[in-house]
Amino acid sequence: MSRDRIIHVALPSGHVYDIRIGSGALSALSSTARDLKECKRALVISDENVGPAYGKLVKKRLEEAGFEVYDLLVPPGENSKSVELANELWEAVARYGFTRDDFIVACGGGVVGDLAGFVASTYMRGIDFIQVPTTLLAMVDSSIGGKTGVNLQAGKNLVGTFHQPIFVCSDIRCLKTLLDEDWANGFAEIAKSSFVAPRRSFFEWLRDNADGLVSHDTELLEEIVYMTAEFKASVVSADSTESAGVRECLNYGHTLAHAIENAAGYGTIAHGRAVAEGMRFAARLSVEVLGCDVSVVKATDVLLDRLGLPELPWVAPAERLFNLMKGDKKCRGGQIRFVLLEDIAKWKLVSVPDDVIMEHLGAWCAAKERLIEQNGGKMWGQA
Repeated sequence: MSRDRIIHVALPSGHVYDIRIGSGALSALSSTARDLKECKRALVISDENVGPAYGKLVKKRLEEAGFEVYDLLVPPGENSKSVELANELWEAVARYGFTRDDFIVACGGGVVGDLAGFVASTYMRGIDFIQVPTTLLAMVDSSIGGKTGVNLQAGKNLVGTFHQPIFVCSDIRCLKTLLDEDWANGFAEIAKSSFVAPRRSFFEWLRDNADGLVSHDTELLEEIVYMTAEFKASVVSADSTESAGVRECLNYGHTLAHAIENAAGYGTIAHGRAVAEGMRFAARLSVEVLGCDVSVVKATDVLLDRLGLPELPWVAPAERLFNLMKGDKKCRGGQIRFVLLEDIAKWKLVSVPDDVIMEHLGAWCAAKERLIEQNGGKMWGQA
């Protein structure tokens, strides 16, 4: 068993918490929770896929620490991030008699983490919660930084809060049960971090070790989870509420990605695959808008292909995608903003003119239509 690694997150507000990463990190949950909380009750929120395995283990660890533990399961998938389901969880927490001294544990992927964190942040105007991410995506991204939320029909994560966890426990052993789509989601967010992290060595390490990561080498996975989590923790520590401009870099690839997820119907295209499409699009936009060298486009395409994130045979009308981007929370003053690259490891937040976006969307859609034709006329997600 490898030795767990600890990342200390210290926020400007004074809130401090640890991220524990390792093959066996869950074994420390009992003692850590007992040290963090003096209360009676804990609620483990998981989904129907994760709960029977890891949710039960988390519950056992908390019971060992002396807590009275309840557990609830939600349906898997993006559709669970809804106000309706959040309301059901609020009512359940109230029935259990939770107070501000008690806490919630999110055990699962990004959907569970966002939903459980949102419930924790709003019940009694905020109670503590712990993140136990069980997917690669959640370990490197969604469990860190305190973003919580639910979706609306109009867009993804349009209702939410910033509510920091008191502890994040990332056990690499949980990754052994991941499906292909779960790996793709995580690798996309790791790739995103490698393009915007301040040291080019991050990208170079990922490029050089992509094959081993896709083969699920445990030591490499521990290293990349630590590297990516450390990077995100450093960003969050400098800009916990996305108000100083530092945290904007984490939206690289997400402007188009959120529009794709919405247009396709939430759950049709996995978040990571949408982000990969968004990064390909943003790299090309960077060439025109910021004068980025075209070699960055090539490097983007090659890395995503090697990480199992090929171009998707999927398309929607350019006008539909444009209008969805206009409604995204990253839009300011009616202008769509993109995180673009001047080079690898050098990013800039840019308000891009509508006509430039539409021109690139037109080219993107035309390329997608050709790809769909090569795919026998079938789009991604069709039977």
